[in-house]
Amino acid sequence: MPKPKLPTGSDPAPRTLRRANHILDNTYIGPARDAEVLEIWAYTDRFSYAPGERVRLHVSTTAETYDIELVRDGTDQTPVKSITGLKGIHHDTPEDCSVTGCNWPIAQEFDIPADWPSGGYLVTLRGYRAEETVEEHHLFIVRAGAKKAQILLLCATGTWVAYNCWGGSNHYEGITGEDGRQFSPILSTQRPWTRGFCKLPPGAPRTIPETPPRPGDMARYPYMEWAYAYGYSKKYASAGWATYERHFALWAEAAGYDLDYATLHDLDADPGLLEGYACAVFVGHDEYWSRTMRERLDTWVENGGHAARFAGNFLWQIRLEDEGRTQVCHKYNAALTDPVMGTDQQHLTTTAWEAPEVNWPGATTFGVNGLRGVYGGLGKCAGHGSGGFTIYRPEHWAFEGAHLGYGDVLGAASRIFGYEVDGLDHRIEQGLPYPTGEDGADETIEILGLALASNTEADHGVWGEHLYIGGADTAWKARTLYGDETPDTLERAGRGNGMIVHWRRGKGEVFTAATCEWVMGLTRRDPQVEQITRNVLDRFKD
Repeated sequence: MPKPKLPTGSDPAPRTLRRANHILDNTYIGPARDAEVLEIWAYTDRFSYAPGERVRLHVSTTAETYDIELVRDGTDQTPVKSITGLKGIHHDTPEDCSVTGCNWPIAQEFDIPADWPSGGYLVTLRGYRAEETVEEHHLFIVRAGAKKAQILLLCATGTWVAYNCWGGSNHYEGITGEDGRQFSPILSTQRPWTRGFCKLPPGAPRTIPETPPRPGDMARYPYMEWAYAYGYSKKYASAGWATYERHFALWAEAAGYDLDYATLHDLDADPGLLEGYACAVFVGHDEYWSRTMRERLDTWVENGGHAARFAGNFLWQIRLEDEGRTQVCHKYNAALTDPVMGTDQQHLTTTAWEAPEVNWPGATTFGVNGLRGVYGGLGKCAGHGSGGFTIYRPEHWAFEGAHLGYGDVLGAASRIFGYEVDGLDHRIEQGLPYPTGEDGADETIEILGLALASNTEADHGVWGEHLYIGGADTAWKARTLYGDETPDTLERAGRGNGMIVHWRRGKGEVFTAATCEWVMGLTRRDPQVEQITRNVLDRFKD
């Protein structure tokens, strides 16, 4: 089906902007491998750079000429670098580039100037041929130089890689396996970000609809429908700078907070990354971490650091190999396919943190567990839920000035609850929730807010309906946590919850609002969500 042509935006020439859309069964974006198709793609050798370090940009294009523009993607959108009139060169791309990398030569190199502030830097590439223009985007992070802020925002690059479908495969779907239709447990970072991870047009739908569906209506997933119609990856709403970190960065900078930026891959590579910071912030969809990342954060918190997690879905252990150029996660198949199983490295098995092979519940780091939550407001997984958190302990310092009382619902209007959340096994005593500790959680964790989630998409027998989530996740969770699929374990595995928690850990503290969509409370200017965010940042940065 031909895709609609999009406007050229700021392109000074009266050209037609054509978005080449190469999708196999609507699952991935990738190279056309056809010289007749106008396209331009790029990636950098690393996800982040410090001042003075060299950026190596790899570009492949069928355009005759192309331009590059760099902008720090913050409250000030002033371009910082522009290169025009470059000769376009097209390079062959391996069929398995999502696993092995593109292996394109370096097209441009430059050093990060000392006066570039830390942040996300958007790279816009425009290719020209005859009367056509094609535009694509890349993004890298500039880390802090010698002068550091008190707050460090760590971008969820483990999750970005896991959802990046450029070239054929990610950790969900793909072109690997005997039938060429399986997800890949091995992914390369040496490829472009898929369309929608770096930049999105205003109005791009999110995973959580702004209003719940009417009872009896067919389940809809507007973000996927929009992605198919406009040639974006359907995973744009699940990961990437444009959907999550950017929203927090713009709000925080406009609110006067001084932030430094880095990535989770930096945390894995640099044992001293957190030194000198008072507060580490995690936002959006932050699902994939390595063991090294967790160990370094845990040590830092125990020694007095403050972790502020406005993010959801802390679920999978990954391994980074080849100096971070390869990410490994066998996920649901790990017990059968991960080569470390049955060795003295079995604790590094790339499966869920709560799985018996790993047995390191996420609650021991962030106070909540991924498998005790998961879906809220996605399709018919708690599709008619409140959209926010019911508040149980309004007297807590985090709620000061937010005008919340016991039983009030936080964030319903701004739809902050979902699409994936984390929770705990808990009990209710005299109207207040407490951790049972049976899932590995410290019983001193304070549960401040709570809402319900589900791992099973409700099926009401609506004619013609196709359910995206269904019940497969529930079945896997039943096997993982309870050892077998029985009516009882399936019922238990189908239930979940999402929480706001606070935890004094060692000399430090952890605050977690365990939902991907907290950033929407900021972007949509929900005064209560904004006040709580300020309370946490103000306390943790001092």
